[in-house]
Amino acid sequence: MVKVEIAKTYFQKEDGKLDLDESLLMCGHFAGVCYDAEGYNHIKTEDYAKTERRIALTKDNGHHSVYDHIYMSLNITDLPKILAMVLNNEHEYTTSEKSARYTEIKNKEVTDINSNNVSQISHLEVELYNKWLEIFKSKIKEQYGYFYKDNKIKKLAQENARYLVTVFMPTTMVYTTSLRQINYIVSWLNRYIKEHDINNPFENKLSQAMEEFVKEIERLNILDAGLLNNDKDRKISLFAEGFTKRPKVYSDVYTTYYKGTFAEYAQAQRHRTLFYQLELLKESECFVPPIIQDDEKLVQEWLNDMAKVYEYYPQGMLVNIYERGIYENFILKCKERLCSAAQLEIMLQTRKTLMEYKEALEKANDPLAIDIVKYTKGARCTFPDFTCCDNCGFKEGINLTRKI
Repeated sequence: MVKVEIAKTYFQKEDGKLDLDESLLMCGHFAGVCYDAEGYNHIKTEDYAKTERRIALTKDNGHHSVYDHIYMSLNITDLPKILAMVLNNEHEYTTSEKSARYTEIKNKEVTDINSNNVSQISHLEVELYNKWLEIFKSKIKEQYGYFYKDNKIKKLAQENARYLVTVFMPTTMVYTTSLRQINYIVSWLNRYIKEHDINNPFENKLSQAMEEFVKEIERLNILDAGLLNNDKDRKISLFAEGFTKRPKVYSDVYTTYYKGTFAEYAQAQRHRTLFYQLELLKESECFVPPIIQDDEKLVQEWLNDMAKVYEYYPQGMLVNIYERGIYENFILKCKERLCSAAQLEIMLQTRKTLMEYKEALEKANDPLAIDIVKYTKGARCTFPDFTCCDNCGFKEGINLTRKI
């Protein structure tokens, strides 16, 4: 079950809950700064009734930005990975999340797949995870043992084995956002809970996780009716439909789409200067790690094992990913992801998008075609405007030919 506690905020009671009244009072004072000639220190001493009227006014007229002054850090445990992705797709946040790259799947995280716990991992998934963990260790050591030590090989093997594990697996994260934003998010979650397709198993499980999360936020006294009004008819931004029917655009702004896994999407969405959405495929497909692609027997075994866990929505399932932004921010993404330390799947896709971008700019005689060339020579350490602080010395990583 999802559990939430306030790790840090301005106003917190001894029982761990938010002192909502004091939080609103402070924001009410801040709201008066824009027109009070004597400033904030004067407003702090005004009559409470005056502040109360201002609070009511700002909530009623939708001037909610003053409620962004109150930030809180939430320690969230047993959170399904997909719900963490829902939260992380809304850009007003900071997250520190447990990485599947550096942690093994533990037996304590395994529950009966038919239980009521939505953040769960089946025994089958753990069995396949452990099987492929050993296969990946062997393949990585065989090909890259000359460069990687055993502890690094294990981490890379874990990163690939987790493709077999459900996107509903439990994770832990500290999530920091504002009083306004968490209320807005809850209003969008409530909308999803109300409108989701009850005949869709994925949406049902996600909706159940959302309900657990909302109950925890309610328990912590964080919600305010005036901030929960969804006057602009907004909804969670993670999901979209039909974007693959739109044309791709590459200029000073860009729009593109491609297939990638849940795991890749979770990496990509952390580029908050860009905008991402996903769409589930009608027919299940999966990513095949390049480290095994030269072995037909292993590829078929991988496909067979992935098919066994499709009903659990493994992180290695492919989805349609929709990506939008501006040229400068895409180059910033390249400066993060075109690196031997980056997850391989997102490195490969970023490189592919970069080359599509270059070709489109050249075809259109766009002036940016001259600029983009300097980013196409290899990893980010080859960029003329990037300084690498930790030279890896990994040839296959620098020339972007690595398979792990």
